[in-house]
Amino acid sequence: MTLKIHIDDSAAPYEQVRAQISDQARSGVLPVGYRLPTVRGLAESLGLAANTVAKAYRALESDGVIETRGRHGTYVAAAGSAAERELAAAAQAYAERARRLGMAESEAAAAVRDALRAAYGKE
Repeated sequence: MTLKIHIDDSAAPYEQVRAQISDQARSGVLPVGYRLPTVRGLAESLGLAANTVAKAYRALESDGVIETRGRHGTYVAAAGSAAERELAAAAQAYAERARRLGMAESEAAAAVRDALRAAYGKE
């Protein structure tokens, strides 16, 4: 994730953060499920006050661009229909569980392909 704050820009710093994260999420630069830095971490890296980044995160969450999962962090939210959002959330949960179980990415992907073939009746 690359963000730049331009002091001479007429937009407030929180709006610059909000707009850049929103643009990157919508364009796919930040994929669904991408874990964003903590408020404090991003504020420090950008040289901003934590409240400025927190304000941007609140606006992004209100817009449905990001979602906060309590102590687990803040992630890029799924866009689109409710079914697409539910599918993205399930995929994210599966990926996290596979990683916790120590599965290689290729093993996790193979398990998904097998499950999809079984579910859709393909050999």
